Amino acid sequence: MIDPVEFFGNHIFRMVFFGSSVIGLVAGALGSFAYLRRQSLISDVVAHSALPGALLAFLTAVVVLGVSGRNMLWLIVGAVTTGTLAALFANAVAARTKIKIDSAMAISLTVFFGAGMILLRIISDGPFPGKGGIDDYLFGNASVITIADLVTSIAVGAVALVLMLVFWKEFALRTFDPVHSTVLGFRASVIDTLMFATIVIAIVIGVKAVGVVLMIAFVVTPPAAARQWTTTLPGMVALSGAFGAIGSGVGAYMSIALGSIPTGPVIVLTLFVIFLISLLASPRRSVITTALRHARAREALRRELLVEATDR
Repeated sequence: MIDPVEFFGNHIFRMVFFGSSVIGLVAGALGSFAYLRRQSLISDVVAHSALPGALLAFLTAVVVLGVSGRNMLWLIVGAVTTGTLAALFANAVAARTKIKIDSAMAISLTVFFGAGMILLRIISDGPFPGKGGIDDYLFGNASVITIADLVTSIAVGAVALVLMLVFWKEFALRTFDPVHSTVLGFRASVIDTLMFATIVIAIVIGVKAVGVVLMIAFVVTPPAAARQWTTTLPGMVALSGAFGAIGSGVGAYMSIALGSIPTGPVIVLTLFVIFLISLLASPRRSVITTALRHARAREALRRELLVEATDR
């Protein structure tokens, strides 16, 4: 077991902790909109669709430009592009055909991820410089986070959060009342593109550390936990971001302190514990509170019926 002083005194451990916390904060806050729009699966679509974008960016940098393809900002641009296209494609299919949104997202996910797997094989088998560890984007490797990666994640994540705040009214209206949003003159395609772009950024910055397989937990679990404690959108976004950051930081610490366990899975389990506690202990919406409320309602009804029967 590593004590906190020793943990934060190690450069690699610090990068893992702060990198994971930033990912959890941004993904948790922005994932609230996907959760409220009942499109949580979109995070899985984006995460898997980010793979071909990152790999295409790598190939473009190495083959066309002749520069290093491992620059995180360059990879993020590619991943955000394909991730946004995948999200918009799924929603366009659902809007213009009789295919339901869940089926459309599944189609989009498999198509883009299949393309990514082909590109991954091409890169793995080809003589491309700097290709070592490129398969980390599948399952993640938090230990490879550098200071440059952390700075890039903070900067790009901050841009996504600023966009959310600038277009807060439009995002909220589009989330809760899309018809009214259109009547007021807000273009659905523009708002959806901006909203999905911010969600894509939140997901993409975590792919390198966590991998495409587990990123859905970072976007879905914190909002689901936060929803148990609050009834307002600002409160949910703030609490979801806090849950994401705390769960990711604690999970990163535990994964290292307990003996170099893979970081991503431990963070996912930590976030699940937060969700489970929220599900059981929140004062308004918990399972226990709901059961007690129903029991009191049944008892009140029974007494009322008994009084009526006695009066007769």
